[in-house]
Amino acid sequence: MLTAQDDLIGHQTPQPFAKAGGGDIRFTERYWYTAHPIDGSELLIDIGLGYYPNRNVMDGFAGITIGRRQHNFRASRRLGSRPLETEVGGLRIEIVEGNSLHRVSLAENPSGISFALEFKASFPAAQEKQNFRERNGVVEEDLARVSQFGRWRGWIVADGKRYEIEPELWWGQRDRSWGLRSEMRTDEARPPVATHRNFFWTWSMFQFPQSALSIFIKERTPGKPHYLSGTEFRREADGSVSHREVTAVEHRIEWADDPLGQTIATADFTFAFDRGEPRQVRMLGLPIRFYLKAGMYGGLQGWTHGDDRGEHDAAHDVWNLDDAATRAVARTLSDHVVRLESGNETGFGISEYGVAAGYPLYPGPQKFPAM
Repeated sequence: MLTAQDDLIGHQTPQPFAKAGGGDIRFTERYWYTAHPIDGSELLIDIGLGYYPNRNVMDGFAGITIGRRQHNFRASRRLGSRPLETEVGGLRIEIVEGNSLHRVSLAENPSGISFALEFKASFPAAQEKQNFRERNGVVEEDLARVSQFGRWRGWIVADGKRYEIEPELWWGQRDRSWGLRSEMRTDEARPPVATHRNFFWTWSMFQFPQSALSIFIKERTPGKPHYLSGTEFRREADGSVSHREVTAVEHRIEWADDPLGQTIATADFTFAFDRGEPRQVRMLGLPIRFYLKAGMYGGLQGWTHGDDRGEHDAAHDVWNLDDAATRAVARTLSDHVVRLESGNETGFGISEYGVAAGYPLYPGPQKFPAM
């Protein structure tokens, strides 16, 4: 099927854009953003948008955690005659300058959440190593991802209150991914639910005034990751930005006494690089989190990324994060705001993580799901 995109340059195979990734329905392109203040205010904004050309679908989510309440919005539409428009249900993403300046907005809607935000990069974008996995000769995942740090400007309205967003106070992260994604399948309403065993993982983005570090690690044996990708950026005295690639990671984690799920209290990381000295980072988990189940990650009450929900569909809700039933639905996958210490630098960031039953370390939280 031809679409308006096929009249533009950018094809990378002989297929039309509507048949991306060889026509595999898992082919996905996704945007993800977070924004949080660094003054201790318990606020966190999460935004995402997915594009599924082989399903004729675009969906997205937005939300804000205020203290212990998470406000959620999600929407879906068929691509139809508008495959080029990164807009769904009033959520819109505009790339003003690639890898530098993005605008993200949400029009007024019944959720009570609306915003107009601008992301300005504070460091260059980092390309992760290709995430490729196959089982019994079948490709389960073949994904490219780019991550980047930035500062935010604009405003957001939620729960009847308007918050002004200034770059001196509001730091954040974004990523951009494309390719074949594995299906997480953690929705009890849509069995079978995937069983995860014997692994630890973290995808974390650490930002400091003069440096930044991103890391993605998956391992079954401590110290022997089967996937490791990470980059450190540093602003030099002459204004240039240097970078190093992570080659090894050691971690020591203390878990909070959280009766409802997996929560990191503190973590000590030692990073080795392709050149130069290693770096130690101490991470302190702050109270504020956004649980990504609200954005359909793994599926939520029968709604999974890429589902055809008709021409237009939208939903919204508010979660009490101290409610046991809510946390059981939310599971573990979340964006957790963290405070960082490394040498004489103090920073902030986001950490996603989980540990599955059977991993040799950290037995305490393994009674809860890893994803």
